[in-house]
Amino acid sequence: MSLARENFAQEVSLADQEIDLAKAALYIAQEETPTLNLETYLGQLDQWAQQVQGLLPQERYPLRVIQCINQVLYEELGFLGNEEDYYDPRNSFLNEVMERRTGIPITLALVYLEVARRIEFPMVGIGMPGHFLIRPEFKDAGIFVDAFHKGEVLFPEDCEQRLQEIFAQPVALEDQFLEAVSKKEFLARMLTNLKLIYINKQDLERALAVIERLLLIFPDAITEQRDRGLLHYQLGDTQGAIADLKTYIAHY
Repeated sequence: MSLARENFAQEVSLADQEIDLAKAALYIAQEETPTLNLETYLGQLDQWAQQVQGLLPQERYPLRVIQCINQVLYEELGFLGNEEDYYDPRNSFLNEVMERRTGIPITLALVYLEVARRIEFPMVGIGMPGHFLIRPEFKDAGIFVDAFHKGEVLFPEDCEQRLQEIFAQPVALEDQFLEAVSKKEFLARMLTNLKLIYINKQDLERALAVIERLLLIFPDAITEQRDRGLLHYQLGDTQGAIADLKTYIAHY
């Protein structure tokens, strides 16, 4: 197991509230880029948070705080959603997203969350189907932020409209669509995106490495054990395939 994988395993073994999302995401990226220096990117997030801090008014109303974060991330730093090459694997690596100032909804949400956390404006991820959002972490906030669309502020009816745009058909907004995800669920969704990209590209070894990390987060994820077995088979590891697929069949 690589050092990056070991560090990731250690991070996700912590109680959910103690997991450092930025560190965990950078450990994911470090497997792809072993020379990656975590402190460089964590320090960059600190610096961006300081830029936001300098804009904050004395009365920190949520919408005003969001406006200040948006000003730094989107107007000054030029972050934007990568609509031209949405399935580029680089969109799933935090270091690449920070350097290139572009990514997919969940990685842009991660940058936003980490900057907000550093100015003591806690936010949480919202795992809406087909699109990832964030919202302030206080009761009945009633507002959501779309990090992919330059920090656009959405109300529940806007979220429903976004769902309908994504699926190109009428979709009723269910309460569960706007529930906050845990940090482990956040990381699992990031990795699942990356897994699907690699499978579609037929990069089976990288897809297998992603599944191994998913199973570090959720060891009992039976569908991941099934998929790992299928990848083992395709990669010629018959023993590994049999072990995983036996586990999967026994579950049912």
